[in-house]
Parts: sequence; C-alpha cells; structure tokens
Amino acid sequence: MNIQLEKMKQKQECERRKRIAEEKHKEWVQKKTEEERRERERKLSKEMAEKATRELEKMQLQEKAEVKYKEWLKKKRAEEVEKKKKEKEKEKEREAELQEKKERSEKIFKEWLHNARNKPHPVLNGYGFPHGNSTGLYFCYTY
Repeated sequence: MNIQLEKMKQKQECERRKRIAEEKHKEWVQKKTEEERRERERKLSKEMAEKATRELEKMQLQEKAEVKYKEWLKKKRAEEVEKKKKEKEKEKEREAELQEKKERSEKIFKEWLHNARNKPHPVLNGYGFPHGNSTGLYFCYTY
C-alpha cells in the first residue's frame, strides 16, 4: 500500500508539475503574443508618425515653393511695369525730340524764307552770259 501511495504521490506530483509547466507555457505564450502586439502597435505608430512628418515636410516645402513663386511672380510683374514705364518715357522723349526737331526746322525754314525775300536777286545779264562774261562759247558778237 505504501508503494501505491508512493506511486499516487509521484503521479500527482507529475501532474502538478505538468499543470505548472502548461500554465507557465500559457503565460509565456500570452506574454509573447502581448509583446508582439505591442511591437506591431509601436511599429505602426512609428510609421504613422514618420508618414505624418513626411507629409508635414512636404506641405512645408510646397508652402515655401508657393511663397517663392509668388515672390518671383511679384518681382516679374514689377519688372514688367518698370519696363513699360521706361518704354513710355523713351517714347515721350522721342516724341519730344521729334517735336523739338520739327519746331527747329520750321524756325530755320521761316528764317530762310524771310531772308530769301529780303535777299537781292542777281541781275540777269543779257544774252545768256552769266555775270556778263563769256564761258567758252565764242560767238562773233563777243569780240
């Protein structure tokens, strides 16, 4: 009977150890599963954070590009306005020069006209001789 009792105790001890081992295994599997879940969540949150950071950087870069484009466009428009202004000024200068030239020509023409009226006309000497002299034509009347 002692032997049977001894075998029963051993059997119970073996079953108890088996149960303890199974419980420890379950706990380990549970911890491992929980750890893997946490790791997945951590990776997912890290990826989401990185994605959000990339999106933010992309938006900031786009905003900077937009600001630079607006500045460039503003500068170009200002240059165009300045260019048109200079062209108008040059056109006005040309018109002023032409007007001044026209006035000067008219003044000179009027002076010439005035002087031409008052200038004595050369007296025509008869017989087609300029200034009364014979110029290489020898007629019998010239001797």
